[in-house]
Amino acid sequence: MIRREDYLRKLWQLKDQDIIKVVTGLRRSGKSTLLELFRTDLLANGVDENQIISLNFEEDDNEWLLDRQVLSRYIKENMIPDKMNYIFLDEIQNVPEFEKLAGSLNVKKNADVYITGSNAFILSGELATLLSGRYIEIGILPFSFQEFVSSFSAQISLAERFEQYIHYSSMPKAVSMIETTPDRINDYLRGVYQSVLRKDIMTRREIKSERSFNNVLKFVFDSVGSPVSPNSIAGALTANGQTIKSGTVDNYLSLLTSSFVFYKVDRFDIKGKRILATQEKYYAVDVGLRRVLLGRHDDADLGHILENIVYLELLRRGGEIFIGKTSSGKEIDFVVKSPDGDISYYQVAYSVMNEETLQRELTPLQQISDNYPKYLITMDPLPFDKAGIKHINALKFLMGE
Repeated sequence: MIRREDYLRKLWQLKDQDIIKVVTGLRRSGKSTLLELFRTDLLANGVDENQIISLNFEEDDNEWLLDRQVLSRYIKENMIPDKMNYIFLDEIQNVPEFEKLAGSLNVKKNADVYITGSNAFILSGELATLLSGRYIEIGILPFSFQEFVSSFSAQISLAERFEQYIHYSSMPKAVSMIETTPDRINDYLRGVYQSVLRKDIMTRREIKSERSFNNVLKFVFDSVGSPVSPNSIAGALTANGQTIKSGTVDNYLSLLTSSFVFYKVDRFDIKGKRILATQEKYYAVDVGLRRVLLGRHDDADLGHILENIVYLELLRRGGEIFIGKTSSGKEIDFVVKSPDGDISYYQVAYSVMNEETLQRELTPLQQISDNYPKYLITMDPLPFDKAGIKHINALKFLMGE
């Protein structure tokens, strides 16, 4: 079992604090395993087993606890009065009015509450209203490339591991299947998507046509790294004989991002220092899932695949991420604003060995007049710096070097 050290560190920092820890992310991306690892660490650090209450609300054995009041009585009856109790509630969205339960537990001085959910709707509506300022979200992603590499004992080159990373998946269970049953990974990933579709999307009762929904899904997967909008998607699908309204597309995109299938990145006017309201980009939570649902392995699209992977790595490292627009209309792949306000700029290309490609990638960075750091990330092995722009090999970047 791979230890998710960055996420565990966040949990330890928040341990015993009067705040609800809400772990969110795509189904089967490792939320339950993360809490299992944390519980194991608690036991190893002197917490007694009877101080831990752990429930998963997708297990049949816990179906009788799906009533909020029954669940509340069960938890309070099993809490130790004079000690801190660590309460883990997995897939809490299955409990109606769970936010009232979370609120009532949070006011107890001897309750440290951790909940997980597979869609962002648990952080909207009543939860946000009732618990404003009393919870913190920890968004979890599938394996980083560094975690992926550490999953194997056999020593092969990083380049070969990267080929596996983009060909198979970063989903923890899929990674564990690579050396044993690689021929079953595609079926597993289809099952992940069906689970997300049935449990996190269809239950919202906002899908007018599953066929239209899947068409939007595939269009966005195919457009990773390219700016899109509900209007442009609706127009493209309608031109292809699949009539759909932009409002419907907008609703579907909201469902897909709320279920963590995609992450939306807004455009940012670098000169005007303002967020633009059109032509966002969407990045897939897992490029293996993208490959399976598109039904192809497109080697011609390696640039956008690398861009997707770099985006997810930047997301893991924290800060706000935008797509940059220069004063001349050129695009910067990523503008990252750190929590302390510092900014850094990133361009991503699979290779810039061709001089024309190199100049195309460098020009937008060269048009930025401030002195914040500027990076060009590629798969090219030899590093170079040019006009204050630092070149980084993508594999070294993904390995944290």
